[in-house]
Amino acid sequence: MDHKPYKKYLSFIFSLLTAAFSSAAMAHAPSGAIFTTLPDGSEVNMNIYASKDLVYLDGGPGPGAPASAAGLDDGTYVFQVTDPSGKYLLSTDAAKCRQFTVTGGLITAVLATGCEHLTGVDMDHGASTVQLLPYNDTPNRGGVYKAWVVRVNDFLDGCAALGVANGLDVVDCGKSAGNFHGFVPRHTKTDNYKVGNVNNLEIDTNFIDGATGQFIDGMQLTWTDTLGSANAKYSYYKPENKIEHFAHVEAVESGVHQITVDDQPGCKVISIVCLTQGCGASVNGPGTIDVQIKPNDLNWTHNVKVWCNSAP
Repeated sequence: MDHKPYKKYLSFIFSLLTAAFSSAAMAHAPSGAIFTTLPDGSEVNMNIYASKDLVYLDGGPGPGAPASAAGLDDGTYVFQVTDPSGKYLLSTDAAKCRQFTVTGGLITAVLATGCEHLTGVDMDHGASTVQLLPYNDTPNRGGVYKAWVVRVNDFLDGCAALGVANGLDVVDCGKSAGNFHGFVPRHTKTDNYKVGNVNNLEIDTNFIDGATGQFIDGMQLTWTDTLGSANAKYSYYKPENKIEHFAHVEAVESGVHQITVDDQPGCKVISIVCLTQGCGASVNGPGTIDVQIKPNDLNWTHNVKVWCNSAP
């Protein structure tokens, strides 16, 4: 019996599986952080903007990050705006119009496609900021929006999984479980914001020296949203924006969020404690704590404390 056709078929299947596994293994969320700002890169209190046209995308190490912190990985990215659940795509232009490039860890330009978005200049780094408009109003009653960023190659793979051959040519690639319009949460970074006269829900995390009781600025945590997308946040002090030595996560949606803290220079983690209702159990040493946001929470701050041994 000639087994060559059978062996050739097995070899073909194996090559497909290997390619798929390799692609999945290479795909991961970029380093650094994304965040929303005004056109000049300045912050607004509690990520609440007066109007949709004022919201710009910024990227890099993130506000409050130390000089040694990583920026975004260099490359080309695409973004979208959705409601906080990710169910409704609010961006109204084709994905090709929503591309930007990162060089040296910072956003440097939008791609010239003839429909590219307006840009501003970040006053801190001279990097580009990218206007999120055009997008529709959020159906969320709290006025919450979610901005997403993903590498273009990962976006194209996400669209292909939804049956769309070139996702850059369409507005919406569709949606399935774990795939939000071509954006797969584990490959993305997200940031939430609000527009209008609305209340705010937030998670504020202080880092505290266990020996002195003093706050420690420049410390990093990883916020994972309810969909599984992660973003870096840093503790810092900016009283004019009501930031009192904490890493802040603003405009959080209902559901379970996670705050993850690892050992880092300046903080060998002793414990992670949440002081408000709806939190998971305290953690001894580095790890992750759950923070439950309830639908009826209004103007509510959830406080997390990270106790550190700051000695070298």
